[in-house]
Amino acid sequence: MSDALLITVAGVGAEVTRQQQPHLPLLPAEVADEYHRAHDAGATIAHIHGRRPDGAPTQDLATFRAYSEAIRGLCPIIQQFSTGGAVGMGVEERIEALELRPEMATLTLGTCNFGEDVFENSIPTIRTILRRIQQFSISPELEIFDDGMLATADRLFAEGVLSPPLHFDFVLGVPGAAAATAENLLHFARSIPKGCTWSVAGIGRHQTAMATLAIALGGHVRVGFEDNIYYRKGVLADSNAQFVERVVRIAREVGREPASVAEARQILRLLAAA
Repeated sequence: MSDALLITVAGVGAEVTRQQQPHLPLLPAEVADEYHRAHDAGATIAHIHGRRPDGAPTQDLATFRAYSEAIRGLCPIIQQFSTGGAVGMGVEERIEALELRPEMATLTLGTCNFGEDVFENSIPTIRTILRRIQQFSISPELEIFDDGMLATADRLFAEGVLSPPLHFDFVLGVPGAAAATAENLLHFARSIPKGCTWSVAGIGRHQTAMATLAIALGGHVRVGFEDNIYYRKGVLADSNAQFVERVVRIAREVGREPASVAEARQILRLLAAA
């Protein structure tokens, strides 16, 4: 398997505010510029949430169309739409934009505590999202926040509604879900079907440590404002590209180069042409 490193940028998110991170992009031109800079730094996948101009989270079709077209106008980065949306959104709202047929979309495989809230993903919700993903021939990224979601993946593979190999993303460090530890990352990586690929999203101060471990273990990496707004303790990052640049430096120290978009499509077995 290629040693090329997939770097996903979660540059917008649904929870972070401009008050917390003044560089958070909201308008289509801002979002496109942010992903363009991240792509130039070495990222190949753009994980996308929608935001209204006032910062409120939205999954509406018009917002995602504006984001998608603006990004495509600046760079060829692979677009991955979130179907998680924001806590409390209904399932139909969460999947509205999938008719735009992005190359990838996330599929969270269970319900978990999310800080003081609950991120609801019942089995019926998962099946509804998956049917829409499959309707539009989108490649799912399986989002895993705790151990029980790995069991749900096994169930869906056994039922034949999911077929490996697929790409997993382990989201570690969310308050109320699995902790960002080396033991958890190694356990998760060993628990997925042979041939599947994986990345890790370390939340908050865990982002760099989890990324470094993933690089050493042969996995892939997600960084960005959705998961972490600080470049180092007490110092806000000035862009998503700044996180990408750090990951690229770390990866090159152990002989891994950032994947090109073409390499990323090959690693992820995406159907869409470049």
